[in-house]
Amino acid sequence: MKSRLFALLAMLMAYSYSQAQGFHLGIKGGANITKIDGKELKDEFNYGYHLGGFAELGLGKKWFIQPELLWSQYNTQTADDFEDIVNDAKPGSSNQDIKLNYLTIPITLNYRLLDWLSLQAGPQFGVLLDNEKDLLANGKEAFESGDFALLAGAQVNFGAFRITGRYYSGLKDINTSELENAWKNKGFQVSVGIKIL
Repeated sequence: MKSRLFALLAMLMAYSYSQAQGFHLGIKGGANITKIDGKELKDEFNYGYHLGGFAELGLGKKWFIQPELLWSQYNTQTADDFEDIVNDAKPGSSNQDIKLNYLTIPITLNYRLLDWLSLQAGPQFGVLLDNEKDLLANGKEAFESGDFALLAGAQVNFGAFRITGRYYSGLKDINTSELENAWKNKGFQVSVGIKIL
């Protein structure tokens, strides 16, 4: 009986907080325009996508926190001279397409500059869900399983609709091969979302 009373009290407190501070949930999706900096990889942006959900936690009239959970695909390609600069590269590994699927968790602090415009910045954590195992002849996994980046951007709010544009830059070297050069994710993200609660 006490546990039920405690659960009911906790739900009432959470509901009261959400009404007082502002709590919303939504879904979003869009394009990733990304590249991985590194001598062995092509220095060009490629298109991918992201899908997921977001929450908005109000901290007053101007500030709110926006955590998100996104499935994000990043695409890149090995450089034209990959086989020449990587000793144990497989034959035909130059110009090879590489797709990395991440579960990304951006957590932004947003400032409502205008009723319809918010500025945002914060960290982004990434967990690699698959790995490129055949990039090198020795079969070693070439990419780190986690990523950490900083991001900044703006969000336009039209009622329940959200349009977001961001730039992010990876701080962590995601290269786990024996190659000496660092590989870091960076790019742009453009998305459309809708608040559903």
